[in-house]
Amino acid sequence: MGTYIPSTKQQKQEMLEQAGFSCFDDLYRDVPEELKLKGELNLPDGKSELEVKRFMKALSNENTVYETVFRGAGAYRHYIPSIVRSVVNKEEFVTAYTPYQAEISQGVLQSIFEYQTMICELTGMEVSNASVYDGAVAAAEAVSMCVSPKKKKVYVSKAVHPDTMKVVKTYSWAYNNEVIELDLKDGLTDGDAMTEDAACVVLQQPNYYGLIEDIPSLVEKAHAKGIQVILSMNPVAMCLLPTPAEYGADIAVGEGQPLGMPLSYGGPYLGFMATNSKLMRKLPGRIVGETVDHDGRKAYVLTLQAREQHIRREKASSNICSNEALCALTASVYLSAMGPQGMKEVAKQCYSKAHYLAEAFEKAGIRRIHNGDFFHEFVTACDDAEALNEKLAAKGILGGMPVEGGILWCCTEMNTKAEMDALVQEVAG
Repeated sequence: MGTYIPSTKQQKQEMLEQAGFSCFDDLYRDVPEELKLKGELNLPDGKSELEVKRFMKALSNENTVYETVFRGAGAYRHYIPSIVRSVVNKEEFVTAYTPYQAEISQGVLQSIFEYQTMICELTGMEVSNASVYDGAVAAAEAVSMCVSPKKKKVYVSKAVHPDTMKVVKTYSWAYNNEVIELDLKDGLTDGDAMTEDAACVVLQQPNYYGLIEDIPSLVEKAHAKGIQVILSMNPVAMCLLPTPAEYGADIAVGEGQPLGMPLSYGGPYLGFMATNSKLMRKLPGRIVGETVDHDGRKAYVLTLQAREQHIRREKASSNICSNEALCALTASVYLSAMGPQGMKEVAKQCYSKAHYLAEAFEKAGIRRIHNGDFFHEFVTACDDAEALNEKLAAKGILGGMPVEGGILWCCTEMNTKAEMDALVQEVAG
């Protein structure tokens, strides 16, 4: 932060005097003396730069960093071009906060506008908000967009990510909504189980087990009953599969982590949300729009703020107060750097490498549990996934995610043929 300078001692004194105080102690004159801290805080002495570096290095050595990763389950390892970190680490982006004073936050507003535009291009939807906390929260917020006093029931497929299920249930508990879990058939959502009238259904494509759902059939069955469809999609998979709009979904949500964000031990990530113009005013958080100022120059403004801190107040359907602006910017820079062809290439490599690994497992006698087509994740039978992963970890390999009945494997463009062949040999052994 080379150009970031806090208030000087003189400026602090001037502010105190302006407020009617002579010193900082005067700020706390109403606090009883027995409650005030006497003496120094019980903190260790400061360290030199060299000492801090040694300490942090020793601390980082306690982490286990795998050279080879075959785990996804909602957080995926993708190649991130160096330009992404170079741009988003600029201090004008790192230090920027939410645009409360929109008229003087043109740079932040433009970055959000570009993000929204790209999310709309990716999902095929007409409008996107400025992102929310993560994919699970995005799904839960989408449910809040659909429910009403007359429609309180919510269908959620058992094939969505477990975190999504938990967050939707937490939101629903707070709003007194009823969550009905849809059973599966061979790992896929059973659309015939939607027998009751409901506000919406939450689906995932590809689902948690990596399988490609028959979304057109599920959407048709839902809409025939007046049920709105919330579709959570992997943003990379959207480059090969139909978009949420092409599927006929009413709201598109998902986890944006694959768009340029490293695994980072679990975050922070971002949730993307997009919908059609009919539901635009129910989107939580912010929407940034493009206009012109009084001199005719291009300008960016907060066009809709359906949140309790702003115009909606008690009418707001959400209390989401912030968006993951830096993560959203990261996604925008990543998408810009990759371009449409680059994104398609990533998706193709994910698909083809996962299918190569599945076929290699099959030849080695390791069968898949489900028969359906998949994108870049699949489940194989495994009697003791934890024990297997311990043996793989000893070889520097992060194995798949243990799931009921087996283990969930994942491949991205980062996995090489040599790594996959070595994995099959280890597992088969």
